[in-house]
Amino acid sequence: MKNILYIALAVLTITGVTSCSNDDDAAPMNETVDFSGTFVQEDQMGRAGINTVLSGSASIKNDFNTTIPSEMTETFQPLFLDQAVALHAAFGAEYETNILGLDATTLTTILATDVLQVAPDAPTTYFDGTNILTGRNLTDDVIDVSLILLFGGQNGDRFNGQDTNGDGEPDLPVLVTDGVSNAGETPMAIFPYLEVPHN
Repeated sequence: MKNILYIALAVLTITGVTSCSNDDDAAPMNETVDFSGTFVQEDQMGRAGINTVLSGSASIKNDFNTTIPSEMTETFQPLFLDQAVALHAAFGAEYETNILGLDATTLTTILATDVLQVAPDAPTTYFDGTNILTGRNLTDDVIDVSLILLFGGQNGDRFNGQDTNGDGEPDLPVLVTDGVSNAGETPMAIFPYLEVPHN
């Protein structure tokens, strides 16, 4: 979402500096855009929330945002694995193989490289009930899917406020959803595709 916003702002900024005309007889534009200087990547979010949940510190998060994908797994998978295990241990639980049958090492290896897979022969979706991580739609509830993969265990609902000792009080927190529904999302058919922000 943040990246889309930055792209939209960049387009608006460039459009504000230069103007276009469909009049072929118009005089050529004398205005130019200055792209000189050094540009640095500040953020990336193919899989929203993963860096936020698994980095463990602001410095690791910032390093992740500026690392190229080919170097991510080697650098961040061990850190993400430690954090995933520690988050479960904080609630007296061990990581449980998730709904895809992935153990903590395998899952964090996949998540440590912040790129979206594309499955040309499957629907483009982060998760549609059957297909998972075959791309990403604007209507996909990316945060909930990521949390389910990290904390949901074999059935997808492990950390969902369960009472594990039968005393009538929840012993596990709700970690499998951010509580924000994606119902009713209707992207536009033209750029910038996103709906107006919700109140």
